[in-house]
Amino acid sequence: MKRTVKVLHLGALTAAAALYIVSSHSAAAENPRNCGPREAVVDRLAEGYGETRHSMGLGANNSVVEVFASERTGTWTITVTTPNGLTCLVASGQSFEQLDEVLPVKGEDV
Repeated sequence: MKRTVKVLHLGALTAAAALYIVSSHSAAAENPRNCGPREAVVDRLAEGYGETRHSMGLGANNSVVEVFASERTGTWTITVTTPNGLTCLVASGQSFEQLDEVLPVKGEDV
């Protein structure tokens, strides 16, 4: 059941990231501070914020959507990496919390 919840949350994040990519593709090109080589972005998240990858999934146009977070500091970041290796920051914030919710089985009353 844990996997189902994570997949649903990742699906929502993937959809949001895909919309972001479509709406801000030209904005990313104009503001290169939000994007960079994947290795450099991941290193910066780890070294600067103590964030590690908590989930990932495949988004629109074969882009990889990842959620990085630090359980120690509570910071989190969502990134999207395009097939050419360019990683862009989509969203970030504080108060990250790992959830292990169990969804009801389809067809059963709660």
